[in-house]
Amino acid sequence: MAYYLTQASYSPEAWKAQTQNPQDRSQQIGGLLEAAGGRLIGLYFAFGEYDLVLISEAPDNATVASVLIAATASGAVSNIKTTPLMSYEEGLSAIKTAGSINYKPPQ
Repeated sequence: MAYYLTQASYSPEAWKAQTQNPQDRSQQIGGLLEAAGGRLIGLYFAFGEYDLVLISEAPDNATVASVLIAATASGAVSNIKTTPLMSYEEGLSAIKTAGSINYKPPQ
C-alpha cells in the first residue's frame, strides 16, 4: 500500500460549525478511507496555509483521490494538496538506481 500526505483548508462554514459543535472528524475520514480500502494513519491541525494535515495509506492513487473528492464535494474543505510518499527504503532504492542510469541532457 502507498502512503499519502494531504494538506487541506477548512471552509469558513466548516470552522463555524466546528466552533459551535466541536467534533472529532478523524473517525469520519477514517471510515471513508477504510470503506475504500485504505487507512487513516493520522489527522492533525496545522497553522499557516493549511488547517489540516492527513497521513493515509491506500492501495492506489485513485482510492485516496476518491475519498478526497468526496470530502471536497461536501464543501467542508478546500485547497487540497496531496503528496504521494515513499518509505525511506524506497527512496534509497530510487537513489541507488538513479546512480546507475547514464542520462545525458539535451544540448
